[in-house]
Amino acid sequence: MEPTSKTRYLEDFQVGERWESQPFSFSADEIIAFARANDPQPMHTDPAHGAASPFGSIIASGWQVASRAMSEFIRAGGYGKTPMLGIGIDELRWLKPVRPGDRLVVEREVVEVTRSASRPDRGTVRTRVVLRNEAGEPVLSLYSIGRIPARPAGEEGNV
Repeated sequence: MEPTSKTRYLEDFQVGERWESQPFSFSADEIIAFARANDPQPMHTDPAHGAASPFGSIIASGWQVASRAMSEFIRAGGYGKTPMLGIGIDELRWLKPVRPGDRLVVEREVVEVTRSASRPDRGTVRTRVVLRNEAGEPVLSLYSIGRIPARPAGEEGNV
């Protein structure tokens, strides 16, 4: 899937559509700052504690990793100008720790597109999200569900 700056409607999403981010990483300072504000556990905030832990270093909060997966997709224009409303996440799994400097890539694939039976002016798009490290190992996986408007009557074409 090519990111777009146009509005995408329910009809424009296809099962099997895929997107991959550019590689990114977290610095130790980013991990610590996020954790202090949002997940202040010592494995995320204290380098000495992290070094003495089974992880061998501080590790990113899973919430930081999940949040970054979403922001990478939105910044790249994956939904275009679509007024998408996130309505759920299923099967969120933190599979491996993320350390400072790990190079990560987000992969998204549309797995289901469903028009609402009760509100045909909208529907849902379900995507499988996997973050992989530089070794290709999954570090996080989830399914996201977003509510997407259907194409208004009288509008034509795809993006």
